[in-house]
Amino acid sequence: MQASRLDRSPVATWWWTIDRWFLAAFLSLMGLGIVLSFAASPAVAERIGLGSFHFATRQIVFMVPALFALLSVSFLDARQIRRLAIVMLGISLLLMVAVLYIGVEVKGARRWVSIAGLSVQPSEFLKPAFVIICAWLFAEHQRQPDIPGNLFAMILLGLVLALLVAQPDFGQTLLVLGTWGVMFFMAGLPWLWIIVLGSLGVAGGFAAYTMFPHVAGRIDRFITGEGDTFQVDMGREAVINGGWFGVGPGEGTVKRIIPDSHADFVFAVAGEEFGIVLCFLIMGLFAFVVLRGLNTALKEHDDFTRYAVAGLVVNFGFQSVINMGVNLQLMPAKGMTLPFISYGGSSLIAIAIAMGMVLALTRKRPEKRTQLAFARRAARAVAAE
Repeated sequence: MQASRLDRSPVATWWWTIDRWFLAAFLSLMGLGIVLSFAASPAVAERIGLGSFHFATRQIVFMVPALFALLSVSFLDARQIRRLAIVMLGISLLLMVAVLYIGVEVKGARRWVSIAGLSVQPSEFLKPAFVIICAWLFAEHQRQPDIPGNLFAMILLGLVLALLVAQPDFGQTLLVLGTWGVMFFMAGLPWLWIIVLGSLGVAGGFAAYTMFPHVAGRIDRFITGEGDTFQVDMGREAVINGGWFGVGPGEGTVKRIIPDSHADFVFAVAGEEFGIVLCFLIMGLFAFVVLRGLNTALKEHDDFTRYAVAGLVVNFGFQSVINMGVNLQLMPAKGMTLPFISYGGSSLIAIAIAMGMVLALTRKRPEKRTQLAFARRAARAVAAE
C-alpha cells in the first residue's frame, strides 16, 4: 500500500523525499549480486571442499544487514551522517592499526582482522567515513576561510594513505587518493596545489614500482603480457566467449578454473554465462549512479552535501571501473570487489552504508520545498501586476 502525501509518519516522509531512482539502482545491483553469486560461487565452493551453495548462502546472509544499513542510514539527516562518519572513522583507524599487528595475513598482505569469528576489512568502512569527514572539512574552510579545513583534510589523507601502504594495499590507496583529489578540486583547489599534488602522485607511483616487487610485477605483466597472467587472460576470454547473450546459466567454464570467480572476477562470469548484454546493463547501472550523483551534487547549494555526494559516488564509480577494467584486461591486476555484486561481507555492508549516505543527503529537504513555494508565489504576484 502506497503512503499518502498527507501522512507525516517518518516512513511516509522518507518515501516521498527519497530519490527513488537511486534506490531502484541500488536494489537492482544487490539483486544482481545474489543472482551472480549463485552462478559463480558453487564451483569455487566445491573446489575447496565446501557445500555447493556455501558462498551464495553467506552472500544472502550478508545482504540482510547490508539492506538494513542502506535503508537505516538513508533516514538520517546531514548532522547525523557526520556523527556516524566520525564514529566510523575513529573505529576504522584503530582497527587498521590493529591489522598491522594482529591481522590475518593473506598473500603477503594484512588487511583483515578477526572479530567474533568474522573477518572484517577495516579499510572498506574507512572509505565512506573518510569521504564524509573530508567533505565536512572542505565545506568548513569554504564557509570560514580562517578554519584550516583543507590542511586537516591533507593530514587525514596522509594518515589514511600511510596505513593503507603499510598493509600494503595500493589499489585502495589509489582509490582513496583519486576520490580525495576530485573532492579537493571541487572545493576550489588552486593550480599550484594541482601541480604539487600531481607531482607527489607521480613520485609515489614511481616509488611503489621500485620498492615493492609485487607492484612492479603486476605493471610489467600488464605492459608486456609476460609472466603469470592466467586469471586476467581467462577473465577476458570468458567475456569474449560469452558473446552477446552468453553460453547460458551454469554453462560457463571460467568459474571452474579461476580461484576468485565469485569475488574479483564475477564480472567475467556474468559476461560468459549471460553475455555482453548483461555486462552493459551492469555498467549502465554504475554509470547511472555516478552521473546522477554528480548531477545532483552540482545542483546542490550546500557545500558539505555537494562534496559528500560527489565523493561517495566517485569512489563508488572508481571502484567499479577498476574491477571491470581488470576483468577486461584493461588495467593491471588488482583484487578489488565489484560494488554490491562481488562476494564479501565487509565490502557489501560498507558500500551499503556509503550509498545509504547518498540516499540521505539527496533527500528533498523541507527548506527546499519552502523556498520553491515562495519563489512560485513571488512569480505569480509579479505576473499579476
